Amino acid sequence: MNKTLTNTTNMSLKPKKVDFGQTWGVLQETVKSVITLADVPRSTWNDRFSDVYSLCVAYPEPLADRLYNETKRFLDNHVTQLLSKVQSQGESALLQTYHRYWTEYSQGIIYLHRLYLYLNQQHIKKQKIKDAELIYGSSTQNNADCLEQMEIGELGLDIWKKKMIEPLKKSLVSLLLEGIHADRMGEAQTTKTDVICGVIESFVAVEAYKVKGELELYQEIFETPFLETSGEFYSREASELLQQSDVTKYMERVTWRLIQEDMRAHNFLHHTSVPKVRQCCEEKMIAGPIRWLHAESATMIEEERKRDLSLLYPLLRSIPGALSPLITKLTQHITQQGLNAIGDLQGENVHIQFVENMLNVHSKYSQMIGVVFRGDQAFMAALDKACSAAVNHRPPRQPARAPELLAKYCDSLLKKSTKGISESEIDKKLAKSITVFKYVDDKDVFQKFYARMLAKRLIHQQSQSMDAEETMIDRLKQMCGYEFTNKLHRMFTDMSVSVDLNAKFTNSLRERDAENQLGIGFVIYVLQAGAWPLSLPTFPGQFHVPQQLEKSIQAFESFYHEQFSGRKLTWLHHLSQGELKLNYLKKPYLVTVQTYQMALLLLFEQCDSMTFNEAAVSLRLHHDQLVKHAASLIDCKILKKNTEGEIKEDTILSLNLDYHNKRTKFRVTGALQKDAPHDAEATHRSVDDDRKLYLQAAIVRIMKSRKLLRHNQLVQEVLEQSKVTFAPSIGMIKKCIEALIDKQYIERTLNGADEYSYVA
Repeated sequence: MNKTLTNTTNMSLKPKKVDFGQTWGVLQETVKSVITLADVPRSTWNDRFSDVYSLCVAYPEPLADRLYNETKRFLDNHVTQLLSKVQSQGESALLQTYHRYWTEYSQGIIYLHRLYLYLNQQHIKKQKIKDAELIYGSSTQNNADCLEQMEIGELGLDIWKKKMIEPLKKSLVSLLLEGIHADRMGEAQTTKTDVICGVIESFVAVEAYKVKGELELYQEIFETPFLETSGEFYSREASELLQQSDVTKYMERVTWRLIQEDMRAHNFLHHTSVPKVRQCCEEKMIAGPIRWLHAESATMIEEERKRDLSLLYPLLRSIPGALSPLITKLTQHITQQGLNAIGDLQGENVHIQFVENMLNVHSKYSQMIGVVFRGDQAFMAALDKACSAAVNHRPPRQPARAPELLAKYCDSLLKKSTKGISESEIDKKLAKSITVFKYVDDKDVFQKFYARMLAKRLIHQQSQSMDAEETMIDRLKQMCGYEFTNKLHRMFTDMSVSVDLNAKFTNSLRERDAENQLGIGFVIYVLQAGAWPLSLPTFPGQFHVPQQLEKSIQAFESFYHEQFSGRKLTWLHHLSQGELKLNYLKKPYLVTVQTYQMALLLLFEQCDSMTFNEAAVSLRLHHDQLVKHAASLIDCKILKKNTEGEIKEDTILSLNLDYHNKRTKFRVTGALQKDAPHDAEATHRSVDDDRKLYLQAAIVRIMKSRKLLRHNQLVQEVLEQSKVTFAPSIGMIKKCIEALIDKQYIERTLNGADEYSYVA
């Protein structure tokens, strides 16, 4: 049927007298043809279009309202007749018949709405008043009455709702639910899918013109009972599955059911119903047995059943708060696995085992979370929490081991070694170590150990690569800021400055023609006391510098004081080393030793043996200190002793004239002291002292800016400022507050003991 919106070629625009009965009689026949989708010639359509216009502008009085009422009466009668036809077909064919007539009527109403275009736009719309005018009470009663008139398209749909849907709704909905249930059960359907969809769509379409509440009818007569019956079905299915299936089969079935219901909702229902159907299914099949699922999840995590967990995760994710027990259990499991991996480590490479085992745990569960839990940030946070708990685990009455072991791990990679690891591999391992560093709470303890080890590498020229050293420091700076690595950078600066200083010293000797006076190669490092973690000798005393070194030391001191007046040089002989050439054997050897060992060997230039006491007096070294260095030379068989057991004052030390070594250039392994337990204790004590100063400075900064602050607020702000490098105890913060009160930086106010004010 071909209709056109407007065709006014032969339409007279001048109002005139119109015989309503005659005009309506002709128009009614066309309306009937339009509403039943019968063929209407274009000329007839144009004539009836003109008739609608003529009635609306009739003289002396417009006949628009009468046209409206007659059209309404016609549509009422038409739909009532259709209702009788639908009912006469019986319940078995109810849906098909309803759908057929609805399809015809709904399309006919669209055409009829176009035929009545002038009535709709020039009469009905103009008489309507805005909602805002009603709200503010600016409308008259007459205007309010006009609201009862609807545009013809809306009127036709409203009549269908009242005359067709209302009488049939119980039967229609019952048949619809049966049809959808049959589809759900996979049974053969007597009603086609497009019929079911069309009937449901009609519940929405008849109120689609509404500005608000356009889905009320659909929700009231169909969606609500559908959700109720669906909920009952899901409950029954869940109950049966729980009795017959294990958890894996149950989750598989629920997952399948959710997918099926989602597809079914998209196929049959209005799109707004889709999330409601899913929510209903989740409430009955997941939220209902949630305790059972949580209990089963504990076993899944314990046994790391990835497939089961990958089924469980999307089910629980949709239920508010349902993932929390799963996250908690996973956190506990990863923590325990981490502690197991780093708990009972033994041997010389404990630091390597610690870091690499922890990295393996992190990598394993990071991959698991990525695959099983789809990288969910809540689970990644659980991984971080678990790794942090494992890394910062403290044995009873002992500090956490992680900072020292991690520093040793970095030291082992950055040191020169014969392990044959490529630079790229070293760089990868160092980059991964930052993952462990991220979890270390006591980053300031790590910084202390790292600085000590870096100092030894730089001083003894044991760094594998200076580029690798700087890259690692840059990584630490990115994690903790410039202040954290400030001293480390200054250590590098001192090394480069010392190179320039040595060059100047050599030039000054050449200018004075004094180079030959030294007779030895002499290289020094001038290091800032504030930047380097260097300690004075364990045994204080006046070491007697060997005669061979005295001239070099005096020459450099003179040169340095000329360059920098007012600076004091402190010689750290216990950290220095030298190379000696052994010419008394069958072949010459070049040996690298510590300064004290070098001084001891130089005593044998004039003799082949001497007592231990004679050596101690000559060198002015403490007995215990000299024993340690002499023992290292005896162990490597350069020296011999005349007695078994410990070295005593009367023990005779002598050169081993039969010494033999395959290598002509080597280092005495005992020359570089290993970290003794008391060194680690000293490091921790140093950290505690630094922390007290840091906390006091932080408290003063906070109070200076805030002026007045309560105790709890001050503690929280201090914790916030210090968390980057360490986590101070509340007790330590309290002690620092008391210390600052004693020093009169802050004071308690008259308002109470828990409020402080800054003392300007």
